[in-house]
Amino acid sequence: MIPAPMQSTLALRGAPASMARDEPEVVHRLPLRVYWEDTDAGGIVFYANYLKFFERARTEWLRALGVQQQSMRERTGALFVVTHTSMHYRAPARLDDALEVTVAVRHTGRASLEVAQQAWRAGTLLVEGDVRIGCVDAATLRPCRIPADVLELLP
Repeated sequence: MIPAPMQSTLALRGAPASMARDEPEVVHRLPLRVYWEDTDAGGIVFYANYLKFFERARTEWLRALGVQQQSMRERTGALFVVTHTSMHYRAPARLDDALEVTVAVRHTGRASLEVAQQAWRAGTLLVEGDVRIGCVDAATLRPCRIPADVLELLP
């Protein structure tokens, strides 16, 4: 049986979040499937691949807001880079598992943002992490302000 296509969705404002009460509101959910390429010799998702999953979810969140990162770079010379991550692995995912990766914004500053991300499988929290993203000038890689039109879209 071929699974139905998975679609990325912005979380509805006011919708219950899968996260604890003291956590920020989930702003985006990305369903994804675990493939062979994601697993290690033990048949479980290789730990570093969760960073890829989190990156995909953040990118699709920005895309859903109307922010195309390549066009942002071409238009403003600014790009986003990950400056810090912290991950907590709770349970493994395996081949063919259907996962949901969430994005929740902890803080938005003028030149950076911090997001909390989680990977879930059927209501079970597998991995959670915090990611700090900085905005830099593409030519110099020095910090710069997030473009105003992008900043106004961020929670």
